Amino acid sequence: MRHILTCLLLTACAVTARGQNTSEEYIYPIRDVGRLYSANFGELRPAHFHGGIDIKTDGVEGKPLVAVARGYVSRATISAGGYGRALYLTLDNGSTAVYGHLSRFRNDIEQYVRKERYENRTNGADLWFAADTWPVEPGDTIGFSGNSGSSFGPHLHFELRDTPTQRLRNIVREGVIRPEDDLPPRIMRLHYIEIDSLDGVAVQRRAVSYGVVRETEGHYRLTREDPVGTGRKGYFVVEVSDRRNGVNNTFGIWRLTAWIDGEPYFEYRMDGFTHDLSRCCDAVSCYPMQLGSRNEVIRLARIDRAPEVFYPVMKERGMIRTEPGQVHRICIEAEDDCGNRSTLEFNIRGRSDTFRAQVDSEAVVLRPARTSTLRIGQEAMLTVPEGALYEAIFVQPEIRTAPEAPQGVVILSPAYHFLETTTPLRSSVRAAVRANVPWELQPRTMLAIRNRNGHLACIGGIYTNGAVRTSTRSAGDLVVVADTLAPRVRALFEPEADLSRAETLRFSASDNFSGIAAWSLTIDGEWVPCDRFPMKGTLVHFFDTPAIRKRHTARLSVTDACGNTTHIERVFFR
Repeated sequence: MRHILTCLLLTACAVTARGQNTSEEYIYPIRDVGRLYSANFGELRPAHFHGGIDIKTDGVEGKPLVAVARGYVSRATISAGGYGRALYLTLDNGSTAVYGHLSRFRNDIEQYVRKERYENRTNGADLWFAADTWPVEPGDTIGFSGNSGSSFGPHLHFELRDTPTQRLRNIVREGVIRPEDDLPPRIMRLHYIEIDSLDGVAVQRRAVSYGVVRETEGHYRLTREDPVGTGRKGYFVVEVSDRRNGVNNTFGIWRLTAWIDGEPYFEYRMDGFTHDLSRCCDAVSCYPMQLGSRNEVIRLARIDRAPEVFYPVMKERGMIRTEPGQVHRICIEAEDDCGNRSTLEFNIRGRSDTFRAQVDSEAVVLRPARTSTLRIGQEAMLTVPEGALYEAIFVQPEIRTAPEAPQGVVILSPAYHFLETTTPLRSSVRAAVRANVPWELQPRTMLAIRNRNGHLACIGGIYTNGAVRTSTRSAGDLVVVADTLAPRVRALFEPEADLSRAETLRFSASDNFSGIAAWSLTIDGEWVPCDRFPMKGTLVHFFDTPAIRKRHTARLSVTDACGNTTHIERVFFR
């Protein structure tokens, strides 16, 4: 009886929670589209959970965006990355609506933002408005869809947040947006990882992987008939993905639940999160496997610093214990945000062999609750602050051979190994590496990291007093480098071209290594705003004055993160 009452109470609470913001309070945020989607809420992305839903715009830009409820435009931003052009609406119902990757704002907002950019001589913008500046009613046009920022194709990124806390909400699960979806998630693969503890560190045995096949829609089994062999202590990892009607995109799942002998012992659920937890996707996933997979690779266990909010059910941190010969039945269920479910069931049997962790005696323990400083001689130092790690790990600092340099990059040190590339970091670590750098290269010197593919990637830093210092959230071998190659810039119009009918002035811009950091465009010696579209590799000025068939001179300067600058000048008529 107590179990039945508890279930009824939980169900009532869930209905109440979902009823706080019903779909009747909101209208659809974009007009003239087929209501198809390319991404859902909470998907596991590199170093972050996806904070909203991505609505397809039929492959084009310029679809009208509308206010989903009564409120006011409280913020407008323009940036090269992230959401690009974005609008924030503070709504009377206590929510904030966010619209990302716009092509332009509606005319009055666009003109105001442009005026501010001219006055401040800034290509970006982050403007906040009072409630009486841009009030909106449901259905009012606020802007137009686009492909700005870190966008790989035209779409609208849309999200709802709780205004006081800025907690992002799963608007599909809440019923605000209702996609057409009767397709259950796909269970792609199963992995088992046995662990042993040594000095308080969970040391993992190499994962054992198992193929999975679909028997019927929503029902999966292992390709093997025999029970899965398990050790004294371990956990499962599941690769999953989801799909929706009418599109070829893959999506993340909402919930993953596991039972042992009919008793639930693990549940992961994505109902929402605050921004400080976004990076914790690297703790929810099995990070080393996630790096190389196109699916969501979710760990059916909770590591030390993974937030409890994502795990409404958790027994023994998801660990399964088996004695030799002991048999149990495991059931794993994946559910998407539209309520479609898939299950995988199989038996496990305890093995007689026992995994005993062995670690080199020279290895050092790093613990999440403590700040640690690692050194390699007098040349290199890494400080790992408290809270930067999700769990305790063993490390063994050493000097390694530096990788081959990309074109235009000079290698100035060996590779200093502190953390494996498969180590997820919740917050930044601080690095300092000494090197003898010729004076002419010192202004162009920074730190790079060898990534999991063996290639160098720039992480920044400044060379002072014989060392490069920087902070980074990436793990891998540290190398001192100098970037000597300036950005490549090219005008996307012919010399003395007639642009009287053109709406934009366009350039292509790319960099070999450290990345584009700044740019400035003048026309006839006067500064004008210029938008950067990094996914397209373009810099674009949108003309805001009528064409009068006059000769003009455009001069563009582009600087990379190491201070290398390229100037280009070209005449056009307009």
